[in-house]
Amino acid sequence: MFQGSYVAIVTPFKNGKVDEKTYVKLLERQIKNGTDGIVPCGCTGEAATLSMEEHKRLVDIAVSTVNRRVPVVAGTGSNSTSDAVELTKYAKKAGCDGALIITPYYNKPTPEGQYRHYAEIAKKADIPIMLYNVPSRTGISLSPATVARLSKISNIVAIKEAAGSVQQVMEIIDSCDITVLSGDDSMTLPFMSLGAKGIVSVAANVIPDKIHNLAQSFLDGDIDKARKIHYEIIPVCNAMFIETNPIPVKTTLAMMGLIKEEWRMPLCEMMESNRNKLKEIIKKYGLI
Repeated sequence: MFQGSYVAIVTPFKNGKVDEKTYVKLLERQIKNGTDGIVPCGCTGEAATLSMEEHKRLVDIAVSTVNRRVPVVAGTGSNSTSDAVELTKYAKKAGCDGALIITPYYNKPTPEGQYRHYAEIAKKADIPIMLYNVPSRTGISLSPATVARLSKISNIVAIKEAAGSVQQVMEIIDSCDITVLSGDDSMTLPFMSLGAKGIVSVAANVIPDKIHNLAQSFLDGDIDKARKIHYEIIPVCNAMFIETNPIPVKTTLAMMGLIKEEWRMPLCEMMESNRNKLKEIIKKYGLI
């Protein structure tokens, strides 16, 4: 199940509330353009500022809209183990195919604490779990040794690896039987060359067909085509991180006329100089 291009879908807002109609349109656009899986309520979906009710509602909409056409893997992580358990159990109840669970942020647990956090969630919620390692956001990293230990739990089956480290990916793949997906668009091709099976993508919000085609080409053994797409889209992928994600990707989607340009504080609009750089890149690529 965990292979190809999964989109970390943005959460559109309108006048401070979730824009449900636009959200459905974004989901349909992803499926139309070949995206292999949907990840609602992740970092790109501004999960940290969603209420518990909004989070659950977005999961429900994703499941009902997608309607089993592709897998839905809901972001259900929290720095509170009990909240993560609640959200993960809800994802199972709602009909999700899996749960993406970020390492506990702010608390900075030890490797033993990380293990117990994930083990507790896996025990309480019988759903396939994808670990999510993104130390730039959480302040801690899952070591390959901890990943290997967690992989022995039957329903912990994958990891979204966003540390940007080739060495990290090599050690994980070498030490255990767990599916690795890149958590960084620019590292999709390098990580897949080491054995990763795809990407949980930010850029797929903007160029879903290209991200899908890159991953699928590699999986099909057409390395030359995957490499060609990689170099074609890398300026767009890098532009999505000119400022903190999801500010650039939501700005791009707004420029494309797909969403209203709105975030939850403390996120805000881009600096004008960065906006101009972003606009130049996406205009050159033909997105606007």
